[in-house]
Amino acid sequence: MHRAARTASVAIALATAFAVTACGSSAGDEVAADKKQTLTVWAMGAEGEKLAEVAEQYKKANPNITVKVTPVGWDVAHQKLVSAAAAGKLPDVAQMGGSYLGEFTELGVLEPVDTKTFDKKDFFPAGWQQGEVDGTSYGVPWYVDTRVLYYRTDLAKKAGVDKPPADWKGLRDMASALRDKGDSKWGIYLQPRGLDTVQSFYPFLYSAGGEIVDKDGKAAFDSPATVKALKEYGAYMKDGLSTKSSQPGYDPLKDFNTGDVPMFFSGPWISTLIKDQYPGLKGKWGIAPVPADKTSTSMAGGSSLVISKDSPHKAAAKEFIQYLTDAKGQADWFERTSDLPANTKAWESGELADNPDLQVFKKQMETAKTSPALAKWTEVTSKVDAAIESVTQGKASAEDAAEKAQSEIENLVK
Repeated sequence: MHRAARTASVAIALATAFAVTACGSSAGDEVAADKKQTLTVWAMGAEGEKLAEVAEQYKKANPNITVKVTPVGWDVAHQKLVSAAAAGKLPDVAQMGGSYLGEFTELGVLEPVDTKTFDKKDFFPAGWQQGEVDGTSYGVPWYVDTRVLYYRTDLAKKAGVDKPPADWKGLRDMASALRDKGDSKWGIYLQPRGLDTVQSFYPFLYSAGGEIVDKDGKAAFDSPATVKALKEYGAYMKDGLSTKSSQPGYDPLKDFNTGDVPMFFSGPWISTLIKDQYPGLKGKWGIAPVPADKTSTSMAGGSSLVISKDSPHKAAAKEFIQYLTDAKGQADWFERTSDLPANTKAWESGELADNPDLQVFKKQMETAKTSPALAKWTEVTSKVDAAIESVTQGKASAEDAAEKAQSEIENLVK
């Protein structure tokens, strides 16, 4: 789920607009699922392009339903959704990630999920939780992702390391060995500063047992677990095992190819990129679960599918989402996109069951933790980004950085 900027002026405009437009459709206005109709769907990025193919396939089996898919670039997705919501013109179905859900549910424009149709037991827990706000589900998980450790097996062997690290000490030792004996410039890449540094920090925070906001919605960033994670993360820069500076949007793959960066954390799409862009690395790299502190816990990402509260096509929308999120539809979507299925039954056969690398992601997803769906989550994580940067740049101790961020986050979630 990509991140988008939000402003107070947008919030004010929305509040004004919704006072006039957000009234919801009545049951009498709704069209039965078997009637001839056009279903409007917005999907983002590559998913938007691929979904049009699925829509054509769906129409062959459901000739009364025309699914009109509009691909939307991630760079304009948030503003486009905001504008549509304010005008009362959201599509019947939209792709939405956790960082958007809190905002749009607060505005009252999303239809709650029919939990008699969609069973949370069919999905990874973290995938389902991404669509929940205050105990009510608004999004059905469409695909998931999580972060695991990518490492150069050939350089590890050269450095005298024969297996991936299982815990924090093992990770630090392996990073040192790769730098000192594996001819690598760095031991690992961890984002040191800038927008979304929190994405790189999550595996440390969650594995230590820390969190940014607790289950009751209260700031929890100054806990001993968080301080421990900040110290561990910052130590990689302090000890010269990871760079203290990188350009915005830096992609470690080129340096992974040269060996300058022999380890980094990332998601499932990287496996495809390595195979496609760097075929010379075949047999020279591997993936492993997040090294554990208290636990091995990574972040959960991905997207859900939501239905507009004002849609007159809710019944047809629900059936289309069923088609996309049952085990068969999820397996088909994986074949088309390599997006990891949110429905766990899709992992029981084929490549998803047999590929050991994919099984690493499955294992990691089973314990992954999702961020809470809060309207101001982007602002909250910007405070965390600043705290991490102050530690990695040696400007503040972990204790002081956590305390400062805690105070700022409290003001945002109270």
